[in-house]
Amino acid sequence: NCQPVYCNRWRQPVTVSESRPNVFPWPPVIYGIAILAGALSGYVLPLPWVGSPLSDFLFGIGLMLIAVALFIDFRAMQLMHAHKTTIMPNKGASHLVTGGPFGFSRNPIYLANTMLTVGAGLMSGIVWFLPFAAIAAIVTQELAIKREEQHLSAKFPKAWRDYTKKVRRWL
Repeated sequence: NCQPVYCNRWRQPVTVSESRPNVFPWPPVIYGIAILAGALSGYVLPLPWVGSPLSDFLFGIGLMLIAVALFIDFRAMQLMHAHKTTIMPNKGASHLVTGGPFGFSRNPIYLANTMLTVGAGLMSGIVWFLPFAAIAAIVTQELAIKREEQHLSAKFPKAWRDYTKKVRRWL
């Protein structure tokens, strides 16, 4: 039931399947690598960070980002569980969730993961977290989000089309 739909940036064919969007759960791995790469880069090649009092302000912003990200993550997962659909990015959806955090982002968990990575950078003062957060978001969009959107479009055609007219991919 898979058919080629388009090619990603790297000219690899991307397929859509009503049964599942991906065979591998890319997003948690991508964000895990981004956080590990940020921490290792900060250790191996530390970059200068701003001094106090700005660093204290950025620490507070990072803390708030992490708190909001955790709230978004847990609320999105709670809603997916309540609708009896999977949170695993390599499993097929059984329901289209459009409420809660899904009302302002079609990908609130990935948005929250990006916010967590940025928040870790602001709290730790490791500049490397910031570009790795952006890279993780781009790679997640290419390897997961586009395929998930094709899966949801195939599985819930009208509901998905209506949803995409109201809610943006990220924010």
